[in-house]
Amino acid sequence: MLQQPTLDKLEAMRLHGMAQGLREQLKDETARELSFEDRFAMLVDRQMNWRQNEAMQARLRRAKLRTNACVEDIDFRASRGLDKGLLRSLVQTSGWVDKHENVFVCGPTGVGKSYLACALAHKACRDGYSALYTRAAALFRDLTLARADGSLRNYLLRLSKIDVLVVDDWAMTPMSENERRDFWEICEDRCQARSLILTSRMPVAKWHEQIGDATVAEGILDRIVHRAHRIDLRGDSLRKNPPKVQQPSS
Repeated sequence: MLQQPTLDKLEAMRLHGMAQGLREQLKDETARELSFEDRFAMLVDRQMNWRQNEAMQARLRRAKLRTNACVEDIDFRASRGLDKGLLRSLVQTSGWVDKHENVFVCGPTGVGKSYLACALAHKACRDGYSALYTRAAALFRDLTLARADGSLRNYLLRLSKIDVLVVDDWAMTPMSENERRDFWEICEDRCQARSLILTSRMPVAKWHEQIGDATVAEGILDRIVHRAHRIDLRGDSLRKNPPKVQQPSS
């Protein structure tokens, strides 16, 4: 058998998983004892796994998560009021994304809000969903720039297609007229269609005040609060006494 030409053709057709699997079979004496059908099935499995892993890595790159957070590394030892039952139900299958539900992570500085948000988004990417991380200030800056160059509609359309939109440091300061109107559009597009993760130092009860305009505030909150899971954290900053495995936090 001319092995190298076959490997070259597999690589040329971007069947990299199959090529790697074939190389391993050629080195494995026990694989030679298998039937053609079994060996071919193993190559197909390797190609499928390779393609799925490549797709997941592409989703993670596009998500631009603030930190390389994983749900498996969440620290439950720190005393910060973390509801283990709720969190485990969220990460089990990412079913909340499939149901187009939202997640609010609130608490003081340094308790791990950003880490939890990124971990949930990371898990969603692993489960086949798209995600995007942005800080609230950066989001509103990009919206302002899009309005200025006439690309606002296209920018909002791109955001509306993302399964999980993470907005970090939400409601830190009172919102301007354009900011609340733009965010109303985002919430309208995502209502019962996509999921939203918001982290904030402000409790949900104060969001209405931060949004400002009563009518717009009611419209925004009506679209996101009723289908939301709330994670309320408390305690001192984890940066003061970090656990053995240090976690980035908001």
